Amino acid sequence: MQGALVDGGREMWHSLAHHTIMFSLLADKLDNTFRKLRGLGKISEKNIADALRDIRLALLEADVEFGVAREFIGRVKERAMGQEVLKSIKPGEQIVKIFRDEIAALLGGDAVGLDLTDPARIMVVGLNGAGKTTTSAKLALRLKNEGRRPLLVACDLVRPAAVDQLATLAAQIEVPVYKPAPGSRDVVAVAREALEWARTQNGTVMIFDTAGRQEVDEALIDELRHLHAFLSPRETLLVVDAATGQQAVNVAQTFDRAVNVTGIVLTKLDGDARGGAALSMRSVTGKPIKFSGEGEKLDQFGPFVPGRMADRILGMGDIVGLVEHAAARIDEEQAAKSMDRMMSGKFDFNDFLDQMKMMQNLGPLEGLLGLLPGFGKIKKQLPDGALDPKRMKHMEAIVLSMTAKERSNPNLLNPSRRRRIAAGCGRSLMEVNKLIKNFSEMRKMMSGKGKMGAMMKQMGAMKGKGGKMPGLPGMGGGLGGLKGLGGLGGGLGGLFGGRK
Repeated sequence: MQGALVDGGREMWHSLAHHTIMFSLLADKLDNTFRKLRGLGKISEKNIADALRDIRLALLEADVEFGVAREFIGRVKERAMGQEVLKSIKPGEQIVKIFRDEIAALLGGDAVGLDLTDPARIMVVGLNGAGKTTTSAKLALRLKNEGRRPLLVACDLVRPAAVDQLATLAAQIEVPVYKPAPGSRDVVAVAREALEWARTQNGTVMIFDTAGRQEVDEALIDELRHLHAFLSPRETLLVVDAATGQQAVNVAQTFDRAVNVTGIVLTKLDGDARGGAALSMRSVTGKPIKFSGEGEKLDQFGPFVPGRMADRILGMGDIVGLVEHAAARIDEEQAAKSMDRMMSGKFDFNDFLDQMKMMQNLGPLEGLLGLLPGFGKIKKQLPDGALDPKRMKHMEAIVLSMTAKERSNPNLLNPSRRRRIAAGCGRSLMEVNKLIKNFSEMRKMMSGKGKMGAMMKQMGAMKGKGGKMPGLPGMGGGLGGLKGLGGLGGGLGGLFGGRK
């Protein structure tokens, strides 16, 4: 199954990619407010009232629905004004925890999965441009990687090329798709034909990609009602463009009245929208956000976990999501060998190259590092363009321009060799020198002789005593078990070129 996850798609990447981007403005304002509270030895009711006012304004500026923001602040105030908080040793931390718990509750509390009991039929609905067709394919890929046998059905008979688009995506993920005959206009008849076709496909779940409109109209609602009544789907997933703000909430209510929506899929979370739709959706509609995604890549999709999202909004990271993502994509044996070489001081540019490839397999670096606690503060200290994917390609080009002997023995890299490497890869001599310098510093720090190396040895010993938490050595000292990504965190200098 691990191979299927690696080769078939990285469906957990939604957890790692760009959610923090959407909530960045809100996160920054909350961080400033909570930093003030943490700096106070004692907290008065006035301090809390001032903080809640700032939080309320931050939520409204993030496009959270007014009533939702008011009720949310009321719940936080009720819990925060208690004597237990005011007289606690660290009242600021208590309030942050209260806020985190309430944000998680606002987003839906516990994650809600799909109902896939037989007959497992899923209707995917929404307006044009929200990403229904791409979401249908992403969902099919995720289900396939879970060991199910999904079937796709093209029921969008209105939008030009919609059927062809779904067929193209289905071919990419190698999932069977039912294409209606050209000129078909009766969506219920198409669904009936698809059910007959499905009998020959040995599938376990059917995903119906339906038609949309630029805006909700009676013709669309009538068509969806008829299709829903015929299929009686286990799930009716509404795909919503998170960037549309409060309009998304209104759309959700309209669709729910028509076809009894069972869950919401938020798309385009990689945008710079304020995020209010995500924070308001569950509270206003009563429907769980089941999935979220960003981008057109079919692996940029996964379950929406409210608690983890709350942690990210507050800059607490998502270590669990990070470990889950890495565990499915890292060759543990290869990473263990690389880790051992690093600890022994034998780490060379061949190992460095292998680790860069492992990191590229994990996806965009900014999304990956965005799950580390406090990364928002670290990011501000990094040079401009430090997280640009091209930077990794440039480093790879420099290393590939070295001879085999030079990669195995970095000590050979004298000035004349460095000039030859720079000319061979098309990068500046300054870049070559900087990479070699940062590599040397990283190797020293991560070896058993450095402080980071000593801490990693201690983590390894803890693991041997029964620690079950998988880890990413080199990422803040490692987490214990998963021997991957050596140098990421401990080797930030080598990757990012130092701080501003």
